[in-house]
Amino acid sequence: MRKPHALLPALLLALLLSAVAAPAQAADNGSWSVYPVSSRMAERPYFYLSADPGTTLKDKVVVANKTGAPLTFRLYAADAYNTARDGGFAVRTPQERHRGVGAWAKPARTRVTVPAHDEVTVPFTLRVPSDAEPGDHPGALVALDERVDRGDGSLALGVQRAVGARVYLRVAGPTLPAIAVEDVRVTHHQPLVPGLGDSAATVSYTLHNTGNVTLDPKVELRAEGLFGRTLLARDLSRIPSELLPGQRVRLTEPWRDAPQLDWGEVTLTASARDTRESAGASFLALPWLMAAVLAVVLVVGAVLLVRARRGRARRSAPAPPSPPAAPTPSRPRSSPCARP
Repeated sequence: MRKPHALLPALLLALLLSAVAAPAQAADNGSWSVYPVSSRMAERPYFYLSADPGTTLKDKVVVANKTGAPLTFRLYAADAYNTARDGGFAVRTPQERHRGVGAWAKPARTRVTVPAHDEVTVPFTLRVPSDAEPGDHPGALVALDERVDRGDGSLALGVQRAVGARVYLRVAGPTLPAIAVEDVRVTHHQPLVPGLGDSAATVSYTLHNTGNVTLDPKVELRAEGLFGRTLLARDLSRIPSELLPGQRVRLTEPWRDAPQLDWGEVTLTASARDTRESAGASFLALPWLMAAVLAVVLVVGAVLLVRARRGRARRSAPAPPSPPAAPTPSRPRSSPCARP
Protein backbone atom coordinates (compact mmCIF):
# COMPACT_ATOMS: atom_id res chain seq x y z
CA MET A 1 0.00 0.00 0.00
CA ARG A 2 1.38 3.41 -0.94
CA LYS A 3 2.27 5.69 1.95
CA PRO A 4 0.01 8.78 2.26
CA HIS A 5 2.82 11.27 1.70
CA ALA A 6 3.78 9.52 -1.57
CA LEU A 7 0.73 11.08 -3.20
CA LEU A 8 1.86 14.64 -2.52
CA PRO A 9 4.82 15.15 -4.93
CA ALA A 10 2.38 15.34 -7.87
CA LEU A 11 0.60 18.27 -6.24
CA LEU A 12 3.86 20.09 -5.58
CA LEU A 13 5.07 19.44 -9.10
CA ALA A 14 1.84 20.83 -10.48
CA LEU A 15 2.32 24.02 -8.50
CA LEU A 16 6.00 24.42 -9.30
CA LEU A 17 5.74 23.67 -12.99
CA SER A 18 2.72 25.87 -13.56
CA ALA A 19 4.11 28.76 -11.52
CA VAL A 20 6.76 29.59 -14.13
CA ALA A 21 4.96 32.31 -16.05
CA ALA A 22 7.87 33.84 -17.95
CA PRO A 23 9.14 31.54 -20.70
CA ALA A 24 12.78 32.63 -20.18
CA GLN A 25 12.93 31.34 -16.59
CA ALA A 26 14.00 27.92 -15.40
CA ALA A 27 11.82 25.82 -13.11
CA ASP A 28 12.73 27.06 -9.63
CA ASN A 29 11.36 26.77 -6.09
CA GLY A 30 13.82 29.12 -4.41
CA SER A 31 16.06 26.33 -3.10
CA TRP A 32 16.98 24.56 -6.32
CA SER A 33 16.28 24.80 -10.04
CA VAL A 34 16.29 22.45 -13.03
CA TYR A 35 16.89 23.54 -16.61
CA PRO A 36 18.43 22.45 -19.93
CA VAL A 37 22.06 23.04 -20.76
CA SER A 38 22.16 26.25 -22.78
CA SER A 39 23.43 26.32 -26.32
CA ARG A 40 25.97 28.82 -27.56
CA MET A 41 23.27 30.76 -29.40
CA ALA A 42 20.65 31.19 -26.70
CA GLU A 43 19.34 29.93 -23.41
CA ARG A 44 16.64 27.28 -23.34
CA PRO A 45 13.93 27.56 -20.70
CA TYR A 46 12.59 24.10 -21.59
CA PHE A 47 13.55 21.12 -23.74
CA TYR A 48 12.05 21.47 -27.21
CA LEU A 49 12.79 18.19 -29.00
CA SER A 50 11.64 16.51 -32.20
CA ALA A 51 12.40 13.01 -33.43
CA ASP A 52 11.33 10.30 -35.83
CA PRO A 53 10.00 7.01 -34.43
CA GLY A 54 12.86 4.64 -33.65
CA THR A 55 15.49 7.36 -33.14
CA THR A 56 17.57 8.28 -30.07
CA LEU A 57 18.21 11.78 -28.72
CA LYS A 58 20.90 12.88 -26.27
CA ASP A 59 20.85 16.01 -24.14
CA LYS A 60 21.85 17.35 -20.72
CA VAL A 61 19.99 18.73 -17.73
CA VAL A 62 21.35 21.02 -15.01
CA VAL A 63 20.39 20.82 -11.33
CA ALA A 64 21.41 23.94 -9.39
CA ASN A 65 21.52 24.17 -5.57
CA LYS A 66 20.79 27.66 -4.21
CA THR A 67 21.11 26.79 -0.53
CA GLY A 68 24.09 26.83 1.81
CA ALA A 69 24.12 23.05 2.33
CA PRO A 70 24.49 20.06 -0.01
CA LEU A 71 21.27 18.60 -1.39
CA THR A 72 20.64 15.11 -2.74
CA PHE A 73 17.94 14.48 -5.32
CA ARG A 74 16.30 11.62 -7.11
CA LEU A 75 16.48 12.43 -10.82
CA TYR A 76 13.84 10.89 -13.08
CA ALA A 77 11.85 11.49 -16.26
CA ALA A 78 8.06 11.83 -16.07
CA ASP A 79 4.98 12.14 -18.27
CA ALA A 80 2.96 15.34 -18.05
CA TYR A 81 -0.78 15.85 -17.69
CA ASN A 82 -3.32 18.59 -16.95
CA THR A 83 -4.50 18.86 -13.36
CA ALA A 84 -8.19 18.31 -12.71
CA ARG A 85 -8.34 21.40 -10.48
CA ASP A 86 -7.49 24.08 -13.02
CA GLY A 87 -5.81 22.40 -15.98
CA GLY A 88 -2.29 23.35 -14.89
CA PHE A 89 0.81 21.56 -16.20
CA ALA A 90 1.78 18.70 -13.85
CA VAL A 91 3.87 15.53 -14.00
CA ARG A 92 3.49 11.97 -12.75
CA THR A 93 5.17 10.69 -9.62
CA PRO A 94 7.87 7.98 -9.84
CA GLN A 95 5.36 5.38 -8.61
CA GLU A 96 2.90 6.02 -11.44
CA ARG A 97 2.95 4.38 -14.83
CA HIS A 98 4.65 6.32 -17.65
CA ARG A 99 3.97 5.79 -21.34
CA GLY A 100 5.82 8.65 -23.05
CA VAL A 101 8.80 10.78 -22.04
CA GLY A 102 8.72 9.20 -18.58
CA ALA A 103 9.33 5.77 -20.08
CA TRP A 104 11.65 6.79 -22.91
CA ALA A 105 14.09 9.21 -21.21
CA LYS A 106 16.81 7.85 -18.90
CA PRO A 107 19.20 10.13 -16.96
CA ALA A 108 22.78 8.90 -16.68
CA ARG A 109 22.42 9.20 -12.89
CA THR A 110 19.27 8.61 -10.88
CA ARG A 111 20.77 10.06 -7.67
CA VAL A 112 22.70 13.31 -7.66
CA THR A 113 24.21 15.31 -4.80
CA VAL A 114 24.71 19.02 -5.52
CA PRO A 115 27.12 21.00 -3.30
CA ALA A 116 26.04 24.26 -1.73
CA HIS A 117 25.66 27.12 -4.21
CA ASP A 118 26.75 24.86 -7.04
CA GLU A 119 25.28 22.93 -9.95
CA VAL A 120 25.60 19.50 -11.53
CA THR A 121 25.09 18.63 -15.20
CA VAL A 122 23.63 15.20 -15.95
CA PRO A 123 23.39 13.71 -19.49
CA PHE A 124 20.26 11.81 -20.45
CA THR A 125 19.18 9.63 -23.38
CA LEU A 126 15.71 9.65 -24.92
CA ARG A 127 14.90 6.62 -27.08
CA VAL A 128 11.72 6.99 -29.12
CA PRO A 129 10.13 3.59 -29.87
CA SER A 130 9.61 2.64 -33.48
CA ASP A 131 5.86 2.33 -32.86
CA ALA A 132 5.54 5.68 -31.05
CA GLU A 133 2.42 7.60 -32.01
CA PRO A 134 3.04 10.83 -33.93
CA GLY A 135 2.33 14.13 -32.24
CA ASP A 136 3.23 15.77 -28.94
CA HIS A 137 4.49 13.85 -25.91
CA PRO A 138 4.98 16.36 -23.07
CA GLY A 139 6.92 15.49 -19.93
CA ALA A 140 9.68 16.70 -17.63
CA LEU A 141 13.02 15.86 -16.06
CA VAL A 142 12.43 16.07 -12.32
CA ALA A 143 14.74 16.60 -9.34
CA LEU A 144 12.91 15.22 -6.29
CA ASP A 145 14.02 15.79 -2.72
CA GLU A 146 12.95 12.52 -1.12
CA ARG A 147 13.14 13.87 2.40
CA VAL A 148 9.69 14.19 3.94
CA ASP A 149 9.03 17.65 5.35
CA ARG A 150 6.52 17.43 8.19
CA GLY A 151 6.61 21.13 9.01
CA ASP A 152 5.99 21.83 12.69
CA GLY A 153 4.75 18.30 13.28
CA SER A 154 1.08 19.30 13.46
CA LEU A 155 0.38 17.87 10.00
CA ALA A 156 -0.65 14.26 9.78
CA LEU A 157 0.96 14.02 6.35
CA GLY A 158 4.42 15.12 5.28
CA VAL A 159 5.33 16.56 1.87
CA GLN A 160 8.13 16.03 -0.60
CA ARG A 161 9.32 18.85 -2.81
CA ALA A 162 10.32 18.57 -6.45
CA VAL A 163 11.16 20.77 -9.42
CA GLY A 164 11.01 19.70 -13.06
CA ALA A 165 12.25 21.09 -16.37
CA ARG A 166 9.56 20.65 -19.01
CA VAL A 167 10.16 18.47 -22.05
CA TYR A 168 8.17 19.20 -25.21
CA LEU A 169 8.77 16.24 -27.52
CA ARG A 170 7.14 15.97 -30.93
CA VAL A 171 7.29 12.65 -32.76
CA ALA A 172 7.25 13.07 -36.55
CA GLY A 173 4.14 12.04 -38.45
CA PRO A 174 0.60 13.27 -39.14
CA THR A 175 -0.68 15.81 -36.63
CA LEU A 176 -4.34 16.29 -35.80
CA PRO A 177 -5.51 19.31 -33.79
CA ALA A 178 -8.95 18.49 -32.37
CA ILE A 179 -10.96 19.77 -29.41
CA ALA A 180 -14.36 18.94 -27.93
CA VAL A 181 -16.72 20.49 -25.38
CA GLU A 182 -18.52 17.86 -23.29
CA ASP A 183 -21.09 17.56 -20.50
CA VAL A 184 -22.29 21.19 -20.33
CA ARG A 185 -24.42 21.91 -17.25
CA VAL A 186 -26.07 25.01 -15.78
CA THR A 187 -26.71 25.24 -12.03
CA HIS A 188 -28.84 28.15 -10.79
CA HIS A 189 -28.66 29.89 -7.42
CA GLN A 190 -32.02 31.65 -7.08
CA PRO A 191 -33.56 33.77 -4.29
CA LEU A 192 -36.53 32.37 -2.43
CA VAL A 193 -38.84 35.20 -3.51
CA PRO A 194 -38.59 36.73 -7.02
CA GLY A 195 -36.90 40.13 -6.93
CA LEU A 196 -35.65 39.75 -3.34
CA GLY A 197 -31.99 38.79 -3.56
CA ASP A 198 -29.31 38.20 -6.16
CA SER A 199 -29.58 35.57 -8.84
CA ALA A 200 -26.54 33.72 -10.15
CA ALA A 201 -25.63 30.57 -12.04
CA THR A 202 -22.62 28.34 -12.58
CA VAL A 203 -21.80 26.92 -16.01
CA SER A 204 -19.69 23.76 -15.86
CA TYR A 205 -18.18 21.89 -18.80
CA THR A 206 -15.39 19.54 -19.83
CA LEU A 207 -12.70 20.62 -22.28
CA HIS A 208 -11.23 17.60 -24.09
CA ASN A 209 -8.20 17.55 -26.37
CA THR A 210 -9.13 14.73 -28.73
CA GLY A 211 -6.14 15.27 -31.06
CA ASN A 212 -2.44 14.50 -30.79
CA VAL A 213 -0.94 17.99 -30.40
CA THR A 214 -0.90 20.48 -27.53
CA LEU A 215 -3.54 23.20 -27.87
CA ASP A 216 -3.87 26.77 -26.65
CA PRO A 217 -7.68 26.86 -26.45
CA LYS A 218 -10.07 29.80 -26.49
CA VAL A 219 -13.61 29.41 -25.16
CA GLU A 220 -16.61 31.64 -25.86
CA LEU A 221 -19.74 31.53 -23.68
CA ARG A 222 -23.16 32.62 -24.95
CA ALA A 223 -26.55 32.44 -23.27
CA GLU A 224 -29.86 33.11 -24.97
CA GLY A 225 -33.26 33.43 -23.32
CA LEU A 226 -36.82 33.30 -24.62
CA PHE A 227 -37.34 34.57 -28.16
CA GLY A 228 -33.57 34.47 -28.83
CA ARG A 229 -32.65 37.33 -26.48
CA THR A 230 -28.89 37.49 -25.79
CA LEU A 231 -28.34 37.25 -22.04
CA LEU A 232 -24.57 36.71 -21.98
CA ALA A 233 -21.70 36.78 -24.46
CA ARG A 234 -18.06 36.75 -23.38
CA ASP A 235 -14.69 35.10 -23.90
CA LEU A 236 -13.56 33.03 -20.94
CA SER A 237 -10.20 33.51 -19.24
CA ARG A 238 -10.19 30.69 -16.66
CA ILE A 239 -8.97 28.02 -19.08
CA PRO A 240 -5.63 26.18 -19.36
CA SER A 241 -3.04 27.82 -21.59
CA GLU A 242 -1.81 24.37 -22.59
CA LEU A 243 -4.29 21.54 -23.10
CA LEU A 244 -2.17 18.43 -23.57
CA PRO A 245 -3.09 15.62 -26.01
CA GLY A 246 -5.81 13.30 -24.73
CA GLN A 247 -6.42 15.33 -21.59
CA ARG A 248 -9.83 16.28 -20.14
CA VAL A 249 -10.28 19.24 -17.80
CA ARG A 250 -13.48 20.01 -15.90
CA LEU A 251 -14.00 23.77 -15.68
CA THR A 252 -16.60 26.11 -14.19
CA GLU A 253 -17.59 29.66 -15.06
CA PRO A 254 -19.64 31.92 -12.75
CA TRP A 255 -22.60 33.78 -14.26
CA ARG A 256 -23.48 36.75 -12.09
CA ASP A 257 -26.86 38.49 -12.45
CA ALA A 258 -28.30 35.48 -14.21
CA PRO A 259 -32.03 35.81 -15.03
CA GLN A 260 -34.44 34.89 -12.25
CA LEU A 261 -37.22 33.86 -14.60
CA ASP A 262 -36.33 32.68 -18.08
CA TRP A 263 -36.00 29.67 -20.32
CA GLY A 264 -33.15 29.40 -22.79
CA GLU A 265 -29.87 27.76 -23.74
CA VAL A 266 -26.19 28.12 -22.93
CA THR A 267 -23.62 27.46 -25.69
CA LEU A 268 -19.87 27.03 -25.27
CA THR A 269 -17.60 27.24 -28.31
CA ALA A 270 -13.99 26.07 -27.99
CA SER A 271 -11.44 26.88 -30.67
CA ALA A 272 -7.75 26.32 -31.20
CA ARG A 273 -5.47 25.97 -34.18
CA ASP A 274 -7.50 24.51 -37.08
CA THR A 275 -10.25 23.19 -34.79
CA ARG A 276 -13.55 24.57 -33.48
CA GLU A 277 -16.40 22.78 -31.68
CA SER A 278 -19.53 23.80 -29.76
CA ALA A 279 -21.87 22.23 -27.24
CA GLY A 280 -24.73 23.52 -25.13
CA ALA A 281 -27.43 22.85 -22.58
CA SER A 282 -30.92 24.17 -21.94
CA PHE A 283 -31.79 25.90 -18.68
CA LEU A 284 -34.92 26.97 -16.81
CA ALA A 285 -34.51 29.86 -14.38
CA LEU A 286 -37.27 29.79 -11.74
CA PRO A 287 -37.26 31.26 -8.19
CA TRP A 288 -37.58 28.73 -5.38
CA LEU A 289 -40.94 29.99 -4.09
CA MET A 290 -42.44 30.06 -7.54
CA ALA A 291 -41.03 26.62 -8.24
CA ALA A 292 -42.59 25.28 -5.02
CA VAL A 293 -45.97 26.84 -5.80
CA LEU A 294 -45.83 25.49 -9.33
CA ALA A 295 -44.94 22.02 -8.02
CA VAL A 296 -47.91 22.07 -5.62
CA VAL A 297 -50.25 23.24 -8.38
CA LEU A 298 -49.03 20.48 -10.67
CA VAL A 299 -49.44 17.81 -7.99
CA VAL A 300 -52.96 18.99 -7.05
CA GLY A 301 -53.89 19.26 -10.71
CA ALA A 302 -52.63 15.77 -11.39
CA VAL A 303 -54.60 14.34 -8.45
CA LEU A 304 -57.81 16.12 -9.53
CA LEU A 305 -57.32 14.97 -13.11
CA VAL A 306 -56.91 11.35 -12.02
CA ARG A 307 -60.04 11.55 -9.86
CA ALA A 308 -62.04 13.18 -12.65
CA ARG A 309 -61.02 10.47 -15.09
CA ARG A 310 -61.96 7.76 -12.64
CA GLY A 311 -65.36 9.40 -12.07
CA ARG A 312 -66.06 9.60 -15.80
CA ALA A 313 -64.96 5.99 -16.18
CA ARG A 314 -67.46 4.91 -13.52
CA ARG A 315 -70.33 6.87 -15.06
CA SER A 316 -69.65 5.68 -18.60
CA ALA A 317 -69.20 2.04 -17.68
CA PRO A 318 -72.22 -0.14 -18.88
CA ALA A 319 -74.46 -1.46 -16.12
CA PRO A 320 -74.03 -5.18 -15.50
CA PRO A 321 -76.90 -7.33 -16.84
CA SER A 322 -79.60 -8.30 -14.33
CA PRO A 323 -79.62 -11.97 -13.38
CA PRO A 324 -82.58 -13.96 -14.83
CA ALA A 325 -85.64 -14.18 -12.57
CA ALA A 326 -86.13 -17.51 -10.86
CA PRO A 327 -89.15 -19.45 -12.25
CA THR A 328 -92.26 -19.35 -10.04
CA PRO A 329 -93.18 -22.91 -8.99
CA SER A 330 -96.67 -23.96 -10.23
CA ARG A 331 -99.18 -25.25 -7.77
CA PRO A 332 -100.37 -28.83 -8.49
CA ARG A 333 -103.95 -29.19 -9.64
CA SER A 334 -106.16 -31.23 -7.38
CA SER A 335 -108.29 -33.80 -9.16
CA PRO A 336 -112.02 -33.93 -8.24
CA CYS A 337 -112.72 -36.42 -5.61
CA ALA A 338 -115.36 -38.98 -6.38
CA ARG A 339 -118.15 -38.96 -4.05
CA PRO A 340 -119.21 -42.24 -2.65
